[in-house]
Amino acid sequence: MPAASTNLRALAASVIASLTVTGCQALGDAGTALGRADLVNDLAARMDRALEQTWAADYQLAGGQTASIAQTELPLRSAYTWPDGKIIVTQQAVTRCEKSGGRMSCIVSPPVLTAGKPSVVVYTESRKHGLVTPPAVIRLLTGAALDPEATIEQSDTTLAGHHATCVDVTRAGERFAACVTTEGVLGSFTGSLDGKPAEVTLSRYTDTVDSAAFDVPAGASVVDRRSATS
Repeated sequence: MPAASTNLRALAASVIASLTVTGCQALGDAGTALGRADLVNDLAARMDRALEQTWAADYQLAGGQTASIAQTELPLRSAYTWPDGKIIVTQQAVTRCEKSGGRMSCIVSPPVLTAGKPSVVVYTESRKHGLVTPPAVIRLLTGAALDPEATIEQSDTTLAGHHATCVDVTRAGERFAACVTTEGVLGSFTGSLDGKPAEVTLSRYTDTVDSAAFDVPAGASVVDRRSATS
């Protein structure tokens, strides 16, 4: 088994174990709280397992714009694309693309070692742009489950032809709703991230990925800074 895949699975297992232990220790005294923690752990496990797999998803954003996520396990890489930019993370580089003045420009930087999990880098970068990522939703759900005053209601739905489990969370004056498909893909989110409104809805999911998903946007100018830092 490739080292990257082994590291990926080990990290995923440790994250799920950490969430499970934390949830049970904090909420095990009450049956309803324990059930809430179990729900959070199940959704977290689904999304974490999905980060080990190959898939692509398209999303509808508020205002009619679109975004997409693509990732493959072998070779290990991830790409998030939204109207004004793109982030591509591979074992060779981290490429950040942004649109300014109607033109797209990309900067290629050395790879960031994340125990074989490029989604960690994508999550850190995407937060700056208010993008919704599976790790962001996991953190929100975990925080709600650890809050004894939080209210979490569960429901089920179908998104882009796929069954999804949904939760509607109210805590400390804030409210958000999230759905996760059976495959572990984020189905929808409505709420706020870092104080910014965010809304996404899954419009297409596939377990095959076109290699072009990891290309820089057509016509973009590219500056490669890897040699300058080597």
